[in-house]
Amino acid sequence: MSGANAAPIPNSPGPFPVVVPAPASNSLWERVSGWASEHKGVVYTVAGLTLVVSAGGVIYYLNADSSDSAGSAATKKRKTKRDRKKAKERADKDAAEKKGGPVLEEAAEPKKASVAAAAADDELPEVDESTVGTLSDDERKEYAAKLKAAGNKAYGSKDYNGAIDLYGKAILCKQDPVFYSNRAACWNAMSNWDKVIEDTTAAINLDNEYVKALNRRANAYEQVDRNSEALLDYTASCIIDGFRNENSAQSVERLLKKVAETKGRAILAGKERKLPSPTFVTNYLQSFRPKDPPAGLDDDADLDDESGLGQLRKGIKAMNTKTGDGYTEAAAAFERALELGHLGEHEAFAYNMRGTFSYLKGENEDALKDMDKSVELDPALAQSFIKRASMHLELANPEAAEADFEHALEQNKDDPDIYYHRAQLHFIKAEFAEAAKDYQKSIDLDKEFIFSHIQLGVTQYKMGSIASSMATFRRCMKNFDKVPDVYNYYGELLLDQQKYQEAIEKFDTAVEMEKTSKPLGMNVLPLINKALALFQWKNDFAEAEKLCQKALIIDPECDIAVATMAQLLLQQGKVTEALKYFERAAELSRTEGEIINALSYAEATRTQLEVQEKYPKLASRLGAMGGGFGGGMR
Repeated sequence: MSGANAAPIPNSPGPFPVVVPAPASNSLWERVSGWASEHKGVVYTVAGLTLVVSAGGVIYYLNADSSDSAGSAATKKRKTKRDRKKAKERADKDAAEKKGGPVLEEAAEPKKASVAAAAADDELPEVDESTVGTLSDDERKEYAAKLKAAGNKAYGSKDYNGAIDLYGKAILCKQDPVFYSNRAACWNAMSNWDKVIEDTTAAINLDNEYVKALNRRANAYEQVDRNSEALLDYTASCIIDGFRNENSAQSVERLLKKVAETKGRAILAGKERKLPSPTFVTNYLQSFRPKDPPAGLDDDADLDDESGLGQLRKGIKAMNTKTGDGYTEAAAAFERALELGHLGEHEAFAYNMRGTFSYLKGENEDALKDMDKSVELDPALAQSFIKRASMHLELANPEAAEADFEHALEQNKDDPDIYYHRAQLHFIKAEFAEAAKDYQKSIDLDKEFIFSHIQLGVTQYKMGSIASSMATFRRCMKNFDKVPDVYNYYGELLLDQQKYQEAIEKFDTAVEMEKTSKPLGMNVLPLINKALALFQWKNDFAEAEKLCQKALIIDPECDIAVATMAQLLLQQGKVTEALKYFERAAELSRTEGEIINALSYAEATRTQLEVQEKYPKLASRLGAMGGGFGGGMR
């Protein structure tokens, strides 16, 4: 599976993320988090968490106009026009660099030297390491200017070797960062990346805020696959340049993704395939209507525990515990059932269940094979078509997913599960009107399945029908007053509207109900949501962290809790601690898309730390600009 193309799973029990509208901004990280959020959809959509998806994470990239709040409209207009002109000049230089090599720069020199630099080539001084020591300071400046001007001329004629020699002599006369950078431009034109890195490094050592050299070195690093170093240089360049250079900003985005993808593939290759957190598994499984065990697999059936049918029953019973150990036991039992065989009419069901747990582990190819076998053995088992649709969608094949829903409807047009999960597909594609129709159809066929009601309410919310959405949730609380999910998801929508007190009351109700109804398999999402509410309302970091820690005690592998903790730490400037949590989120991620998303935040955080350590002046400048090293949890 390609992380860049992965789509969210449609089989969610609860609302898809209701993204809090972001303030208008050009900030780079908001664009970065845009693509990152797409891949976040798998775990966060399945979990139904509303607000984590919209958390901005490592927003140290600032709005270009953030410091321009003071001043008249006319001043702002002039500044905007000036900025556009500068941006165009930078873009023209960048375009020229891509076409014919880097644009050369002029060193700041006294007027006398500039006049002297225009001298004819036959007046060029002869300089080497043995003679330069005999020159006075003024002579060195004059000679350096002449040699540099001649180097520029040679460069313009594409005599790169000649230019390199002349810049080298100029450097003997004067250690000027521009001379090193211009010589690096020659090496760049010749694709000698090691030499580009060597000369730009020398330039940066002389002037560590030399944007042109930083960008030039970053490009060279990227050419030799030293992407983390390239990311650091481009980030430093963005900060120095006030985030106005669109090319540098896009380079940061590109490299964040490239670094995350490279590391993500490596993690995935060596990753142990295991089930995700119990919160994740429970929420996925309960997206299907509860059904009695297939005939002959109930508790009263006389079955040998070591037979295929006995193992199948064992798996069902273990799954119903809704605990991490129970799910692990269930996965093993379904595997063992198929190994033992003699399953008769239940063979298709066994393949369905083994495929389900393979899918939850992120083993999509094995899961698809099992679902293929299941529908081949028993096409009437519509659930197999629905689950296979999920897998096709995650593998970026929505056409195959749609075809599976059609096959399922051919088998049973009155199965409410089909309409519910097809609605999820419409929701992912932002086809909200179609989603609402399918959710309503699901409700018409079975009014007792709470998540169809919840999802309809969220869809109405996404369509802008706030009053209808709130009315739907109020009806849910009346008709399903003992179901904690109703209060949790209603609380999310209240939080989205900044009705903090009401939201927290709903989260507290959900928590108490979870404790009572599922003491061993408590859903930790209301705890995490309450943490976010307290942060947004009162900036109460201490209590928010306590709630996340409590969630992690209950469900240590809940990556939503881990990611939220990372955000909270980042908000407080605890960048090193935040990085550990982002890396932990990557470890816990189930698929390549999820891993890449988590790593994109981790790499941005790591780069932020490196900028802070390597360029302390930039760190303080960033803080003064209003960006700090806080996050953007909205």
